[in-house]
Amino acid sequence: MRKLWILVTTWLLMSAAGQAMAGGGPSSRDTSRLEEGERIYQQYCASCHGSEGEGQPNWEHQNAQGELPAPPHGPEGHTWKHSDAMLYRIIAEGWRDPWNKTERLTMPAFENVLTPAEIRSVVNYLKTLWTPEQRRHQAEESEGAPFPSQSE
Repeated sequence: MRKLWILVTTWLLMSAAGQAMAGGGPSSRDTSRLEEGERIYQQYCASCHGSEGEGQPNWEHQNAQGELPAPPHGPEGHTWKHSDAMLYRIIAEGWRDPWNKTERLTMPAFENVLTPAEIRSVVNYLKTLWTPEQRRHQAEESEGAPFPSQSE
């Protein structure tokens, strides 16, 4: 059942992206979920990660505090290398990059702000920023580590 869900989810995302690139559009249900993800991203994430997912300048190098700035979420970043489960966890629980010299969470936790469905919508929106090859890689990573099952 889980593999079927992953297959269906991957197919929907790839279809939506393919239709968008071909000039068609995704279904209204898919579109509304992606629009919700983009709206939430713009409200809660864009101030650090950029309105287009471009990240902060010099994101690969520690700043004066010894912390790595917010990375981009587009093709030039590394978000696409993480499974759905990992991306969900980072958004829900926050993140402290292990390379940071400080102990604080540089990515705040949103589990008390966003519902599980909203977190999934944000992750699914991020997928629209990647290349088809990156989406395929990320879908493979997610086969063994899908979104946590939670009630909406």
